Amino acid sequence: MIILNGNDLTISQVVRVSKNRVKVKLSEGARRKIIQSRKKVEDMMKEGETIYGVNTGFGDLVNIRIGEKERKQLQLNLLRSHSSGYGDPMDENTVRAMILVRANALAKGYSGVRVEIIDFLIRLLNESIYPYIPEKGSVGSSGDLSPLAHLALLIFGEGHIIRNGKIVESMEVFKEMGIEPLEIEEKEGISLINGTSYMLANLTLGYEESRNIIKNSILSSALSMHSLSGTRNALFHGLFEARPYGEQAVIASNVSALLEGSKNCDNGTRGKVQDAYSIRCIPTVIGSVLQVLEYVENVLRIELNSATDNPLVFDKIISGCNFHGEPLAFAADFLGIAMTELGNMAERRVFRLTDKNLSGLNAFLAENPGLESGMMIPQYVAASLCNENKVLVYPSSADTIPTSADQEDHVSMGATSTRKLRKIIENVKGIIAIEMLVNHRAMKMYGHDGKYISLIYQKLEDMIGDTKGDAETTFIIKNIADAIDHESLLENLPVQLD
Repeated sequence: MIILNGNDLTISQVVRVSKNRVKVKLSEGARRKIIQSRKKVEDMMKEGETIYGVNTGFGDLVNIRIGEKERKQLQLNLLRSHSSGYGDPMDENTVRAMILVRANALAKGYSGVRVEIIDFLIRLLNESIYPYIPEKGSVGSSGDLSPLAHLALLIFGEGHIIRNGKIVESMEVFKEMGIEPLEIEEKEGISLINGTSYMLANLTLGYEESRNIIKNSILSSALSMHSLSGTRNALFHGLFEARPYGEQAVIASNVSALLEGSKNCDNGTRGKVQDAYSIRCIPTVIGSVLQVLEYVENVLRIELNSATDNPLVFDKIISGCNFHGEPLAFAADFLGIAMTELGNMAERRVFRLTDKNLSGLNAFLAENPGLESGMMIPQYVAASLCNENKVLVYPSSADTIPTSADQEDHVSMGATSTRKLRKIIENVKGIIAIEMLVNHRAMKMYGHDGKYISLIYQKLEDMIGDTKGDAETTFIIKNIADAIDHESLLENLPVQLD
């Protein structure tokens, strides 16, 4: 059970609720703060204060005054009009993460909604209800308006749910489950949709996926160093004292530990002055990716426990810009660049392993070159994935398209940044899986030694089986990618990023 209070939600907890279906509960302290915040809003409404989005229109319509009898309808109209998106539905894990981080933001007690709103969001999580939310439509400012509007409609008995793979009206599911929707109150519509929750869900899950892929890239890099008889000199600790980036030293230490007992690397260390950059610079490049990951982690720690809607309730109600997605947009674009580079370098090692002039091994690692193509096409696949990443990696945060008649004249485009980050990560996972596949073939043909190299080889052997000659590799690559997802390749290996 994870207790939400608005202040100490962690990345790990988001992942557990998203992927492992851990239950959620609102803390009593948060409940009290939410009730107090709601009372302030009600008192200000009684006093006739002007409150953005409560008794005014939205965006460029801010100067239009809304009468008391129309205020609830204003909120419902907001959710209906903003439920405008496009594309495939978001996957269930991302939707769950989005619901959780929205509930936690509201739990801080700055939003002025009733506590029943947060309770309803938590019920969606605990009863595994999967709202239908199109993946495209947010510009990442004024919050993730379109995705969050689709979510918010459910609370009030509208919108859609994905049930058994079909899109159905929410009330059809609610009646079946005995769930009563709420009646909307003033300010609740705008509080629900003004927030960075879609961006934040994507970035949080993308961070966790990237961290896992970096660990697995340490394995695949070590395998390539072994197969190519790399020199250990590039892992010498003194290098990382002379240029003291701690993250680079961490990577060098991990790779060095995995290569313990590798006779190939013993021979390479004795016989070579230096290796090509894709081998020699493994600590530098992967360490730099790790640095970016640490920057993103710091952004997430703050954003996961922030109130990101507008206006916010203090002793008075303040309109600000906490909804703007720029911190997340920059972080996602930066991480996308870093992960693209991780994939680029891994592909270069795959290429080196398959080029007989660079590797000293059989051409394309074929047992009978010419008759067989060996690992020729897996390298093509890796190149294709790299190319797609180079297209995706253009930073969305470098763009802005004004919205709402220029009232919202600068937007973050962070939703696009975080969505394409997830695609980049998926592609890099495929590239790392291919590097492992190609190394498995190299070790099968030319041998393996050392405790950990042999352990990794055996894990791959158990997945790939006793293949001979040319064979379809699509599903082998998928199986290795699935093993990366489940972190099973990392078990009993000395890989630590901390």
